[in-house]
Amino acid sequence: MPDAVLLLLALAANLAGLGWLALAMDVHWEQVFGPRPASPGVVKLLRVGGVAGLAVSLALCLRVDHASMAFLVWFMTLAGSALAIAFTLSWRARWLGLLTGRRTS
Repeated sequence: MPDAVLLLLALAANLAGLGWLALAMDVHWEQVFGPRPASPGVVKLLRVGGVAGLAVSLALCLRVDHASMAFLVWFMTLAGSALAIAFTLSWRARWLGLLTGRRTS
């Protein structure tokens, strides 16, 4: 698979991972889904999915380049993804609901 595709997949995994980790927080869950609280099982699943997304992203970066460059690329995608998630939460928070497959209110 071409390196560019692997890096795009790494960026997507990073975005999804940080989105899931954000949704695991009560305040962001409420922004997206309203006053219905998330069950403890859903919160745990979101946290595990978030960590897995970040790990997959790092693994894809390591597959493309040597370790020092891969960590730099991963860290920069982490920063960009955090910014994208923050902007999404402040502008269109309900869009993050797409990561869960749940219906937003």
